[in-house]
Amino acid sequence: SISRQSFPPLEDGEFYWVDLMGLSVQNLQGEVLGVVRDLMDNGAHPILRVAVPASEGKKSSELLIPFVDQFVTEVDQVAKRIKADWESDY
Repeated sequence: SISRQSFPPLEDGEFYWVDLMGLSVQNLQGEVLGVVRDLMDNGAHPILRVAVPASEGKKSSELLIPFVDQFVTEVDQVAKRIKADWESDY
């Protein structure tokens, strides 16, 4: 375990994974897709593991969203929100 004060400073657009967990994920239309529960690395880039709550007879599920500029358009840690160019049925 490393103290937060020991973390090296980040460049703009860089994030520690621990700071992304728990953020709400919305698509460009403002639809809430779920909450970041974890991240994983596939070797090429990180992937957000977004927990989608159960609704209208559907079981809870998970979305896997590549954490790359093409799909993640904004990370607002103050508002605790990530905006992604993604749909709930992807």
